[in-house]
Amino acid sequence: MKHWLVKTEPETFSWNDLVQKGLDHWDGVRNYQARNNMKDMRSGDLVLVYHSGTGKEVVGIACVVREYYPDPTTDDDRWVAVDLKPIRSLERSVGLGELKADPRLKGLPLLRHTRLSVMPVEKQEFYMIVEMARMHVPSRQVS
Repeated sequence: MKHWLVKTEPETFSWNDLVQKGLDHWDGVRNYQARNNMKDMRSGDLVLVYHSGTGKEVVGIACVVREYYPDPTTDDDRWVAVDLKPIRSLERSVGLGELKADPRLKGLPLLRHTRLSVMPVEKQEFYMIVEMARMHVPSRQVS
């Protein structure tokens, strides 16, 4: 199982929108590196959802439930989407400032590749962020 972080602008599509839908496709990615990361996502992988723009904070945990397929928002076959299902909201969101202040997270891609919208996260980084939110996530999720 791999761990990921996806960024979304809450004004466009927020964590609460995903929770309300119960499952939705993650689409609209138009960066090759982010697209390649989406192609590496597998069903059951855990995903941190990060609000960029307003908030700049990790707000929830989702799970990949459908691996990559053609992005339904374009006819250009270079782009893909994945389906995500919300698992739970963080008890307390973890802001960008907190992430930057923790020396254990100095290698976090979010801090190094600030414009990348889909990125891998090391397992230990994933669980450090979850710990910062003061919650526990089982290491294995059932879809």
